[in-house]
Amino acid sequence: MIDVLVVDDDFMVARIHRGFVERIDGFRVVGTASTGEEALAAVDEFHPDLVLLDLYLPDMFGLDVVTRLRAARHDCDVLVISAAREAEAVRRSVRYGAVNYLLKPFGFEELRSRLEQYAARRNSLHATVVTDQADVDRVLSRSGAHPATSALPRGLSAETAELVERALREHSGTFSAAECANAVGISRVSARRYLEHFTDTGRAEVGLRYGSAGRPERRYSWVS
Repeated sequence: MIDVLVVDDDFMVARIHRGFVERIDGFRVVGTASTGEEALAAVDEFHPDLVLLDLYLPDMFGLDVVTRLRAARHDCDVLVISAAREAEAVRRSVRYGAVNYLLKPFGFEELRSRLEQYAARRNSLHATVVTDQADVDRVLSRSGAHPATSALPRGLSAETAELVERALREHSGTFSAAECANAVGISRVSARRYLEHFTDTGRAEVGLRYGSAGRPERRYSWVS
């Protein structure tokens, strides 16, 4: 599970964002905060993996929270959620190491897409073994783009596509969407979208497995 701290000065907005996060497989909210000081105390207490951080807090600017977290040697990631549309706010967030920047207001699907991208990238980095420069380049690349995953449809990320591709390549036999989701760490619906994309582009094959009752199960395999 990826532990998340939600930081927003509007308690109703924080409640909505908490509800969004708790609907996404693999994520759980460990706490909420409405000020910068509360956020710092909550990180000390809960040690979250990811902070959903609003920039406009009543006692300090959100990126000042990041500075103090780093000074205290907390290594949690930060995803900025803000109504700030100024280019400088975005640039500063990138310089401060934000893993993404999501403009308010946003819907559930927008947040889910970015959290699943984050989870895929996080899983990929944890599994990385560096043996040559290509491995280093993949670690440093934010996109992790691979020739086989370029030109993805809207809503699909290169990082997740690469993980799904790897799972298909390394799996002996065929894969269902549910099995792929468990292997990669994403939702079954998302896994199905990537698998269907690979099938549509000729990189994977799909077959049907018929059970004793109900609809047949779609099973996928990578095309060598």
